Amino acid sequence: MWKYSPERFTTFVPEKITPMITFELQEEEYIELIKLLKVTRVAESGGMAKQLVENGEVTRNGTVEHRKRAKIRKGETISALGQTIKVV
Repeated sequence: MWKYSPERFTTFVPEKITPMITFELQEEEYIELIKLLKVTRVAESGGMAKQLVENGEVTRNGTVEHRKRAKIRKGETISALGQTIKVV
């Protein structure tokens, strides 16, 4: 006879590892948040980028960012839709 044992059916699911996107600012001092989301293809369009920011789905250095045109500078980290962007 089989006996149900919770330990027996427990499975290990590793945490999802998200790749880091590196975005290099070359001549500019900053890039606007919605432009960064579009250029890195985290958002499919400008409208989608704006919606993500409005809904509070974008974090800047670990804090929710609600400004669509926030000036993102070198050294900052942006996260949205499970992806992380490092600006260098």
